[in-house]
Amino acid sequence: METKMVMHREQEEQSSQMRQSMQLSSQKKKRTFASSDEDASYSDFYPIIPADVMSVKEILNMSNLPRHRTWEILQETMSADEEHHRESWTMFGNEVEKVELDVIRNQQMLRTRVDKMDLRRKAQKKAAQHMTYLERLSQRSPDFPVPLRAHMVWEGMTVKLSCTVQGCPPPKVTWYKNGDPLIMTDLPWNYSFQQSFGLSFLEIRRCSPDDAGEYKAIAGNPLGEAVTFGTLVVNSYQGALAGSEHSQTTALELQPEAQFDSTFSPTWAKEGTSFTLQCTFTNPLLPFQQDVSWFRDGVQLHQSSSTDITTCDNKATITIGTAHKEYEGFYTAKLRTRDGVQEHKSFVYIKDASAAALGGPASPLAVQVSDVNRDYIFLTWQPPSADGASPVEGYIVERCEQGQDEWVRCNVHIQKACHFPVFGLKDRTLYRFRVRAVNQAGAGRPSKATEDVLTGDPLEHTRTTVIQVGRGKTIIITKDELEGQIRVPLPPTDVHACEVSDSYVVLRWTEPEPRGREPLTFYVEQSLAGQTSWGLASMDVVVSSPRFPVFGLVKEKQYCFRVRSVNKYGVSDPSEPSAPVSLAKPQAVPAPPPSVMAVRDTDTSVLLQWEEPTDKNGILGYYLYYSEAGKQDWKTVNNKPVVKTRFTVHGLKTRREYVFRVKSVSRAGNSRYSDESRPIMVKSAINVPSAPSAISLLLCSGSEMVLGWRAPSCHGGSPVQGYYLDQREKGTETWREVNVKPAKKRQFKVSNLICGHFYHFRVFAANLAGVGKPSDASEAFLCEKWTMPQPGCPYDLEFREVRNGSLVLLWAAPLYEGRGPVIGYLLEISQGDESESWTPLNKKPISDTHYKVTGLQAGETYRLRVSAVNECGVGRASLPSEAVTVRTRPETKDIEIGVDDDGFIFLGYEASEMNSESEFLWSRNYSDPIDAKRTKTETKNNRSVLTFRDPSVEDLGLYTVEMSDNPHLSSSYDFTAEDLDQLKELSWQVRNPLIALKSGWEVEVSEKGSVRLWLQTESLSDAAELRLICNDHEISSTPHRKINFDKAKGLVEILFDQLSREDKGSYTAQLRDGRAKNQFTLLLVDQKFSQTLALAEANRRDVQRKAGPYFQEFLTWSVNEDCELTIKCKAANVKKETSLRWFKDGVEIPQADYDPSSGVSSLSVPQVTQKEAGSYRAVVCDGRGEDVSTLELVGDEYCKLLQQLSKQCALSAGPLRIQSSTEGFKLHCSFRYYMSFLKTSWHFNERKIDQETRSKPGSSMKSVWIEILNPTERDKGKYTLEMFDGKETHKRSLELSEEAFAEALQEHQRLRQLAVVEKNRAKVTKGLPDVVAIMEGKSLCLTCFIDGEPAPEIFWLRNDREILDQTQFTITKEPKRSSITVNKVHMEDSGKYSIFVRNQHGSETVDVTVSVYRHGEKPPANAVEMG
Repeated sequence: METKMVMHREQEEQSSQMRQSMQLSSQKKKRTFASSDEDASYSDFYPIIPADVMSVKEILNMSNLPRHRTWEILQETMSADEEHHRESWTMFGNEVEKVELDVIRNQQMLRTRVDKMDLRRKAQKKAAQHMTYLERLSQRSPDFPVPLRAHMVWEGMTVKLSCTVQGCPPPKVTWYKNGDPLIMTDLPWNYSFQQSFGLSFLEIRRCSPDDAGEYKAIAGNPLGEAVTFGTLVVNSYQGALAGSEHSQTTALELQPEAQFDSTFSPTWAKEGTSFTLQCTFTNPLLPFQQDVSWFRDGVQLHQSSSTDITTCDNKATITIGTAHKEYEGFYTAKLRTRDGVQEHKSFVYIKDASAAALGGPASPLAVQVSDVNRDYIFLTWQPPSADGASPVEGYIVERCEQGQDEWVRCNVHIQKACHFPVFGLKDRTLYRFRVRAVNQAGAGRPSKATEDVLTGDPLEHTRTTVIQVGRGKTIIITKDELEGQIRVPLPPTDVHACEVSDSYVVLRWTEPEPRGREPLTFYVEQSLAGQTSWGLASMDVVVSSPRFPVFGLVKEKQYCFRVRSVNKYGVSDPSEPSAPVSLAKPQAVPAPPPSVMAVRDTDTSVLLQWEEPTDKNGILGYYLYYSEAGKQDWKTVNNKPVVKTRFTVHGLKTRREYVFRVKSVSRAGNSRYSDESRPIMVKSAINVPSAPSAISLLLCSGSEMVLGWRAPSCHGGSPVQGYYLDQREKGTETWREVNVKPAKKRQFKVSNLICGHFYHFRVFAANLAGVGKPSDASEAFLCEKWTMPQPGCPYDLEFREVRNGSLVLLWAAPLYEGRGPVIGYLLEISQGDESESWTPLNKKPISDTHYKVTGLQAGETYRLRVSAVNECGVGRASLPSEAVTVRTRPETKDIEIGVDDDGFIFLGYEASEMNSESEFLWSRNYSDPIDAKRTKTETKNNRSVLTFRDPSVEDLGLYTVEMSDNPHLSSSYDFTAEDLDQLKELSWQVRNPLIALKSGWEVEVSEKGSVRLWLQTESLSDAAELRLICNDHEISSTPHRKINFDKAKGLVEILFDQLSREDKGSYTAQLRDGRAKNQFTLLLVDQKFSQTLALAEANRRDVQRKAGPYFQEFLTWSVNEDCELTIKCKAANVKKETSLRWFKDGVEIPQADYDPSSGVSSLSVPQVTQKEAGSYRAVVCDGRGEDVSTLELVGDEYCKLLQQLSKQCALSAGPLRIQSSTEGFKLHCSFRYYMSFLKTSWHFNERKIDQETRSKPGSSMKSVWIEILNPTERDKGKYTLEMFDGKETHKRSLELSEEAFAEALQEHQRLRQLAVVEKNRAKVTKGLPDVVAIMEGKSLCLTCFIDGEPAPEIFWLRNDREILDQTQFTITKEPKRSSITVNKVHMEDSGKYSIFVRNQHGSETVDVTVSVYRHGEKPPANAVEMG
């Protein structure tokens, strides 16, 4: 036993040392050689103990619990298991211990050797790659940062010509003198050359005049060449010059490199849509330029499923398939050039998509996943910029498992802060996550989903070591295999809170070491700080990761937590409790940024600046908002927080005032809005003007030159204050200032020039911001007096009124006229920016210095030039104008002409763009000033009006207007004589205005019989006056007549309580309101007066009539669909005692119905006949009076009734049908009711059927028909019944086709045969009564007549038996008659007697009942008495 124990201790010590060595050797692990029986040999003996209680060891060591035999067996079993394990390990360990130690030692040595070799190889490879990269990165063509300069020395002096050269690979420098290579070996005593550290110099000793000349240094490497030159002057010569120029190798010069041409501007895209950015280049991309790089906020973008990058020839584009807020930012395109890298960048704004619910919030953004474990991840995001109709209350987190389209909500309660721990995930499963914001309107749009996240153990790689042993073989060693002897796990360590918020606490701990081979889970227990009772915090949740979020904690209470490890063998002891933890206070939203200030930038953008809040902890960025001043219509600028404190806001409207405000953004939410910035008008900031252009020589006198030039294309936001000129002689490089004081005009006389010399000039423009860049140097102008006979060139070409298809060109007359005055000008045009193909515009010279060019193509670009003409010929053409695109600018307006409120004729112009320095410049014929004595000019806001004081023929002509700082805003109007005549007439109307009439005199009669005469004009002032004239006498209000005058409404009324014949005549209303006046007359005479008087009296009588019962609706008649006539009336103001009676032709009609509750009384006539015509009268009366209603249903009214009945009859007609008969077939149409007033006619194949022997029309109360007798094949076709009701014709048709005719004909033949059979059938025609009575003892004779062909057989029957007795019965039979005689009848002879006749066509039986009565009795009442 001792031997076993000693061996066991030695084995444990060795095993411990081995584990320690494995842990300290870069996680090198051994392979376990245990048998498979060892893992589970005693697993069945372990009891299943609930893991939320305590470990097995704790349970077995409890001494205060009552002992049961089961516990003793359990302890014995565990002791036996431990003993067996020790013995097994001792036996196995003694056999393989040495082998195992050798394997581990060899593995360690092999691993160390392999690692060193691999590290050395990787380091060498990385160093080589880095050197190659540095070399490629530093490669550039040669360049001379410091070029050669000119030197002047005295003869015999020593001079050094030096320059610095750069380039990679280091360039080689070659020296030249006057274009010939300089060979140092030929004159070593005179020349020496040195080059070191980029400095290259040539030393010339003891200079002589032969050494003077141009020295040139050429530096070259494989990427190109660079040249610098300098002049050496020996003795005395002034004006030495020096310069520098660069060139590339011949191969590269043939292929000029590409530069940016057109680029993308700020772009707006809607969330969920796609957008494309594009830039073009001046030349096709060279091979080394093909890789155009794209960046977003400094991060390079690459080709992917959502990003498409294309580069071809001279164009590069990037397309984002689906825009998300995360994609907002600065996009940069970088182009590699020989001199470095060119780049262009612009901002892309992503606008919010439509809200998921009305008033709902926008989508959150920047959802990020961190701390990924087996069943746990931690999410963070940023709040949206737009809250919706109400503030954001919180967020909903959703997840989607790979392979499923369903998004599952993760949080039960909305999360207020922008972070959340997601728990309960599946191990080794791909998930995506997204977030929705929630406000009172509901949940908003979801954020962009995260990339797929794979859950798993983040420390798994630390427990695995892979050893490369060569030839592609590896040895994998895991800690789990080395820890196979671990059964019940050890407790975790370092339990602490890693995330604490106001709603949850995230616990974190370290897994036990060693952890064993079996998978581990954990139980989390919690307890209030200071208490010893522990409860399960994880409940039924399986915790697989060393992370666990705890929700539902009580605020302001402290908790302690501990964790237990669990595997299939049992539960570990609890870990050490964590430090006390409590929920954090809710995180406060940040303060808004102060000092929001807007600064002018461009015509469509503003630079916005602000300061950081005092407490800037947790601030992720800022959201910006803008609104037009005074409107409070706030819009979001950016949907991705800006991290800096300045931002350029694009997309604003020029010359509109805006205000701005800013929000701070943090995980706790957005701050409130900052204070509004001061309003700022959007317009360009002041910059120096651009360079002038097109310098031209206008006149030369031999020592003076007059120059002209074109104004800068951009004045920099401030008018040009003047121009400065420089000059230099041809062949020199030194520019000399011409004028100290700025030239105010674009024309300047340069003096003190040398005749015969050539001169170059350049011009600078200056404004309040300073002096701009110089123009390009002019061509070399020869200073020589002009004596040519032709005129000089026109100058100062400018465009005005550029519209779609037309423009106006202005120019100045040449300063030099030649030998004669200028008699006109010729114009030429060229399409395109640089085309030299010129087309004449006018064949004959024009005398004006302006010309309107028409017939141009909208959207095309043109250039023009002008030549002056005198009697000697055509002079030199002007310089071409700047290129102009023929297109109407947005919001362009033209001069309007009209008459103002005071009657003055005016010309008005409204500018679409204007600033405080802008002025309206009016002129005639584009150059002549406006006569201030005949006109006056007024400017208000952005509108200018030129008003004519007393327009006449002298004022006719072309008027033009333009803006002082923007001549492109211009317009013209040709004031013609026709305009003058029309506007003078309109002016007179304005100065002598008439009061406008809205409604002329109207006459209205009220229900009570009063009369109102009224008219209405436009609204009048309080000073308006009214005079009313009636029959040449002014009238006013009287008790009989009232006059009203509502000035605000322009309403004039004359009210008569009771119109009389004295009120007949003419009424005139005379109105005056300031200068405006008018009068209106009403003739109330003759028929108009009579009708008005009659209507007034009738209305007064009607009022009296309605004092008692009266007819609200008088007698009227109507016809319904069933052709029934209804006469109806309605009485009103009735009582119980009120009676209503009907009369026709003076005779009362009692059949009329009367409903006292509704007052409706009606009379219905089911069938109208001639007797319904007459005079109907209804009388309603009671003690208050009576009212009568009359209806004359005679004459025309009765005809109308018949016509209406006929129409209803026709409308009730059914379809035509065919019916066969013995004589032929019948076409018939059924009616609900038919009357003779409805005229009917029959047509066959559109022809009327006249009365024929073969057709018989007929009618009844319910139908109309026509019979076709003996039909033949010719009777097939279309039959039409036409019904004329007195106004309209109604038709019904039937197409008697081949099949229908055959069926009808067959039925006719069948009926005809049946008729023949019926005619010849045996039958009794007459003779026998039904019941016969006879007194007993008398004789009875019964006789009947018989018909049939052939003659029928006759049989007499008594009680259905043939009579054969010839003694009592005597039977006679004749061809058409038969009789039977009963002799001396007895009571027994009573019964049924029958005669039966028959032939080949049929038979018939007729019965008679014989009743015999005794003498003294009465015969039956229904019997025929015989005898």
